[in-house]
Amino acid sequence: MTAEVLSTKDLQKVAPVFGQLSFDNHEQIVFCNDKETGLKAIIGIHDTTLGPALGGTRMYQYNSEWEALNDVLRLSRGMSFKSAITGLNLGGGKAVIIGDAKTQKTPELMLKFGEFVHSLSGRYITAEDVGMTTADMDLVRTVTPYVTGISEDKGGAGNPSPITAYGVFMGMKAAAKYKFGSDDLENRVIYVEGIGNVGEALVEHLSNEGAKVMISDINQARLEEVRDKYSVEIYGGSNLHAEEMDIYAPCAMGATVNDISIPQLKAKVIAGAANNQLAEENKHGMLLRKRGIVYAPDFLINAGGIINVYAELENYGRQEIIRKTENIYNTTLEILTNAEKNNVTTHAAALAIAQSRIDARKTKKA
Repeated sequence: MTAEVLSTKDLQKVAPVFGQLSFDNHEQIVFCNDKETGLKAIIGIHDTTLGPALGGTRMYQYNSEWEALNDVLRLSRGMSFKSAITGLNLGGGKAVIIGDAKTQKTPELMLKFGEFVHSLSGRYITAEDVGMTTADMDLVRTVTPYVTGISEDKGGAGNPSPITAYGVFMGMKAAAKYKFGSDDLENRVIYVEGIGNVGEALVEHLSNEGAKVMISDINQARLEEVRDKYSVEIYGGSNLHAEEMDIYAPCAMGATVNDISIPQLKAKVIAGAANNQLAEENKHGMLLRKRGIVYAPDFLINAGGIINVYAELENYGRQEIIRKTENIYNTTLEILTNAEKNNVTTHAAALAIAQSRIDARKTKKA
């Protein structure tokens, strides 16, 4: 008898979750379905060693349910490491709602989603992400207390996007310090790909610093709005990654650093807000290292948002939010230095620190 070797595609059919390449011993995956509201959502809980799994809800028109599952697995895993490396007593979780946020999101759908979150009894705490607003979180809060990022007038920390952008800005300055010897971004050529709420806030910081900013997005009206507001330039070419630049800041969807883009990249530093920027962590982290491109790990420098919403759980104020977010600068420099010293990729160096904190807590609990 010969053993049958299953392809990745066949394995996925046999094991919808466990067969996913992005599955990393996740503790729990919840599939949420409601015919009346049209809700189709997936909640991923990766690890709760350090605390309840906190992570935003993303509403996006995925091409398939497989794509949505892969995204929630990668995102929830990233949240575990984001919280760990930032020193927060939180685990990693994330949720995705399959659908167009502009045309399919209704109050009824959001309330039903909130009921699913509530059914988990606090193992997962949700927050704002792509396709969501603070008002959506306020609505979810009416059916469950397990939500953060609610309006300031309701006792919350408000929209996390500005703090997320500030953390990315801090991480970018640290990466510039490491690569160029100075964290002054004046006259540095920086391409920001993706001008959502975080991307725009980052553009504001860069513009105020005197950087030469080029912006790119699929929404032309949004590009023109941001251009006029901050006096930056819209990228009009067809291959952004191949352009001469000092810093590439991916701020849209993930996996833009991949087999195709890396050989073309002329950037000296990658520092952006997008999650899961490396399509394949080990492979692409090593390719960047070999090319001498400094990569500021995304789950570190985009942690400002979770610092902001964590304030609602721990009741610390604006001053402490800013202090913790500014510390991203120091942690980024430490990781970039350690990576060089230990001859590993920057992603691996950051991951090791995060995993060590999780492992230490597991050992203590044992």
